[in-house]
Amino acid sequence: MNTGLVLAATPLGEVRDASPRLVAALGTADIVAAEDTRRTKALAAALGVTIGGKVVSFYDAVETARIDGLVEAIASGQTVLLVTDAGMPSVSDPGYRLVTACVDNDLPITCLPGPSAVTTALALSGLPCERFCFEGFAPRKPGERERWLRALKEEPRTAVFFESPHRIASTMADAVRVLGGERRAAVCRELTKQYEEVRRGTLAELAEWAAEGVRGEITVVLAPAPKVEADLPSLVEQVRALADDGMRLKDAAAQVAGEHGVSKKALYDSAVAMNTNSRPGRSGA
Repeated sequence: MNTGLVLAATPLGEVRDASPRLVAALGTADIVAAEDTRRTKALAAALGVTIGGKVVSFYDAVETARIDGLVEAIASGQTVLLVTDAGMPSVSDPGYRLVTACVDNDLPITCLPGPSAVTTALALSGLPCERFCFEGFAPRKPGERERWLRALKEEPRTAVFFESPHRIASTMADAVRVLGGERRAAVCRELTKQYEEVRRGTLAELAEWAAEGVRGEITVVLAPAPKVEADLPSLVEQVRALADDGMRLKDAAAQVAGEHGVSKKALYDSAVAMNTNSRPGRSGA
């Protein structure tokens, strides 16, 4: 294995999802930086591999304090394998700061791809996958969560986020209130594990289900905001108002079109036609 920082995805639950490259890395890395050393040692045992290097903890509370030592080890030619409890390091897990430190010090970084709760849930959701955004964990405090949901109200991409089983009921209830009960979503829990479950439906249906109590690790996939048909005459009036304030008609059409996702040419042509028809002596004057 090449020296440097090695980011490695670990199984979400099913041990057989571990890649051969992860197995090899666990046995050969000089240092294994693990979010939970006990879980990493248990994973290695389940994979039948003996961790050959030093195992150090690397979780949120100690992440900053560990970075300098790991960077020094990498700079000296050692291989540091970074793993979290499940999925890909840095994705709502420790790792980002260590990667940044290695980039700043021009040290080699590589990645062993593998399981990800984000893309697994997205694929299982039955919702559009062409464009999506990842929102990390939903905010814990009700006020912050409401503001966050309002920001998703007009999100044109499918959104994926994590949630705690203790808060999923209140989050889904808030989502119904802010986003509307008809917005579609999927709640995925215990992905790849024995009790894997994917619930698909409207937010109202999912909120009713979540209120009964949900266990396990949860990933939520939220459908894009429904497209709203543009009211062309009102948009043309916006274009004309901007033009009356001194903006070039083409620039005004471009600005309004960009804000509402409509054709710039259609707005411009309609505004020109309206200006022409409004001249004295024309019908409709």
